[in-house]
Amino acid sequence: MTAPLTIALSKGRIFKETLPLLAAAGIVPVDDPETSRKLILDTGQPDVKLVVIRAADVPTYVQYGAADLGVTGKDVLLEHGGEGLYEPLDLRIARCRLMVAGRADQPPKPGRPRIATKYINTTRRYYAGQGRQVEVIKLYGSMELAPLVGLADYIVDVVDTGNTLKANGLVPLEHIADISSRLIVNKAAMKMKHARIKTVMERMATAVGA
Repeated sequence: MTAPLTIALSKGRIFKETLPLLAAAGIVPVDDPETSRKLILDTGQPDVKLVVIRAADVPTYVQYGAADLGVTGKDVLLEHGGEGLYEPLDLRIARCRLMVAGRADQPPKPGRPRIATKYINTTRRYYAGQGRQVEVIKLYGSMELAPLVGLADYIVDVVDTGNTLKANGLVPLEHIADISSRLIVNKAAMKMKHARIKTVMERMATAVGA
C-alpha cells in the first residue's frame, strides 16, 4: 500500500480558491470543509488526505513532513523563511499587497517609529534593508486600531481593497511585497513521492494557466 499524500490547507478565502485547482488534479474533498468538524478530510482519491490548519502553520507542517504539500500565502512564507520547502508554483489566487500604512493626517515620524504587525520578521528585514531604525510591536489582529489609540505610529499588514484602512482613516504608505498563494512541497517528499507530486503540480499548473 502506498503512503498517503497529505496536503495542508487553511480555511477561508485561500481554501475556496484552491478547491478548483485541486479538482483539476482530481482531488475533491468528500466532506464539505466549511461544515465538517474533521481536521483531516478524505478525498475522492483514497490515498490523498487534506489537513485543515491555521494559515500560519501550513509551512511548518510541510517543513517537518507532517504534510507533503501545502497552499499558503507569500506573506506567510516571507515570515516563516521557507526552510525545508520548495515553492514550485504561484497559484495566482488570493492576491493582495503587504504594505506599511498610517494615518492620512500624520506627518512623517522622526526618530524611531513604532510599527504594529503580525509580520515581525518581514517588517524587521524590510526596515533593516533600508537602514531605518524602528520598534516592532507584535499584534495578532485589528492592526488598524494601533495608530488610532497611539499604540503604534504605523502598521504593516496585507491590503486587499484598502477599504478597511480607509474606514479607519489610514492610507497605504509603502509597498513591501505583492502577495499571492503558493504551492509548497516538503523537500524529502519531493524525492520519495516525486511522480505523484509532479502529477499534482502539473495538473494544478495547467489549471492556473487556464
